[in-house]
Amino acid sequence: MKHIILSLALAGVLAPVVPAPLDAGTITRACMKSDRKAANRRLCNCIQKAARGTLSSSDQRLAATFFKDPHRSQEIRQSDRTSHETFWKRYKKFGSRAQQMCS
Repeated sequence: MKHIILSLALAGVLAPVVPAPLDAGTITRACMKSDRKAANRRLCNCIQKAARGTLSSSDQRLAATFFKDPHRSQEIRQSDRTSHETFWKRYKKFGSRAQQMCS
């Protein structure tokens, strides 16, 4: 039993450390789950990269909901809430950046 525990402990110490992939973001996951024909790993990763440069984590979570429910984006865009208006300005910058980076 001690040999098994020691082996597992050494395997944990000697195993290479693999960082989490950069593509494992909220936007990437939502993009890959979407039913859009153009969705692929390369494009979704690129969109995620654009999101990381322009949107906060909470903005990314909200934007990710648009992949499943596009009508939600219209609700946010037309909302009278100040927070939605400021989000929408950041989201438009994100969209422009994603289009430039990923086209």
